Amino acid sequence: MRLPAPFRTTPFRLTLMFLAVFLVAAAALLIYIYAVTAGEVTRRADQEITAEMRSLQTVYRQGGITALNQELIERTADERPYLYVLTHQNGVRITGTILTPPEFAGGETGFREFTVTDTDPNGALTRQPARGEQVILPTGERLIVGVDIGSSEFFVVKIVRALQGAAALMLLLGLAGGLLVSRNVSRAMAGLNAVVAAVRGGDLHARARVRGARDEFDELAEGLNDMLDRLERSMAGLRHAGDAIAHDLRSPLTRLRARLEVALLEVEAGKGDPKAGLAQALEDADGVLRTFSAVLAIARLQAAGPAPDPATFDPAEMAADVAELYEPVCEEKGLEFRAELTPKLVARGNREFIAQAVANLLDNAVKYTPAGGAVVLRVRRRSTGEVEFSVTDTGPGVPESERARITQRFVRLENSRNLPGAGLGLSLVAAVAESHRGRLEIDEGPGALGGSGPGLRVALVLPRAG
Repeated sequence: MRLPAPFRTTPFRLTLMFLAVFLVAAAALLIYIYAVTAGEVTRRADQEITAEMRSLQTVYRQGGITALNQELIERTADERPYLYVLTHQNGVRITGTILTPPEFAGGETGFREFTVTDTDPNGALTRQPARGEQVILPTGERLIVGVDIGSSEFFVVKIVRALQGAAALMLLLGLAGGLLVSRNVSRAMAGLNAVVAAVRGGDLHARARVRGARDEFDELAEGLNDMLDRLERSMAGLRHAGDAIAHDLRSPLTRLRARLEVALLEVEAGKGDPKAGLAQALEDADGVLRTFSAVLAIARLQAAGPAPDPATFDPAEMAADVAELYEPVCEEKGLEFRAELTPKLVARGNREFIAQAVANLLDNAVKYTPAGGAVVLRVRRRSTGEVEFSVTDTGPGVPESERARITQRFVRLENSRNLPGAGLGLSLVAAVAESHRGRLEIDEGPGALGGSGPGLRVALVLPRAG
């Protein structure tokens, strides 16, 4: 038979498990309390009986059986809380408060429990538990001294029953608490499951409700919401990337096809230079491949999380290698190029990725800086211990309102549409910064210089090594 939903939840099962553990512990506690209490009752009774028995034995040694008999009569008259009986060797009662002497086997001495028959004020017979000690006197008589332990045992039973009632109450309260916790957990999980179902159905705008309790369910809801936010941004980025790729690659692919078609027609007509057409087509194909390579590199960085294969290296040495490649490019375009590299610094990360990022920064600076301008590459340590790679140029710059956009994939400003590129250079640099737990800073350059400016300063900042 299938149980109702609240009884099938994990919290309720955990509650049952803890209740089972509690019941076992409670049972062990009851046994312990009963054993200790009953043992204490027996120990105190034996102490009282022993003291009384020694007192009577002293009387016997001093005055014999007659003095002992007289003493028992007097003590019985004093209504002491003891039970007495003195019998002959054959068991016939001589005196005492016990009308029917308990049966001690043969010459048995020591302590034992027995039952005393008495009458209550209404004349009804009662049987009370008692504990006593028998001693055989030198003249053969038998002396039994005991105490009534009925009230003590009744007290022990009441304690045990009270503990049993408390355990039963705890069991009921535990079951009720388990149902309450199970219901609350089910409500919280139902909201999360509804969000998951909505997302599985294609609704990426669904979000889990954060109750403000700051418990693990709120943490789970916040984590789920953050994951969905990232997923939504990623999906939006993929849609935007697809649209941008289709838009930006349409022209080079169309141009590539047209040039191949023209080259084919010219070859068939016996005129034109087929090698030049193929070379141009190859150059266009290389541009398309570079675009896809950049998109693939960004995707790999973002998917990998932390940068793979990190190592410690000298950032000035690495930047000098990159600068050596771009110095002749700047000279050819008529740009002043300067590298200010602080030696003996230490950076940690993927050297190839960081070198590619610095190369992208230099490539952008050279591309957008007009002839007669300047490009400066700097490597330095900040006061915080961070290592900074910065490239400053005297090009047209980027308006402050647009600086957050230019790190997105395929984003190109209007003044750069006529220049080669796919708008992926700074996107790759931003991905490298994120994978190294660093950041990308974009600021205004040095200002107008020779009619150009205000320029742009882009810095890749890496965290302190170690």
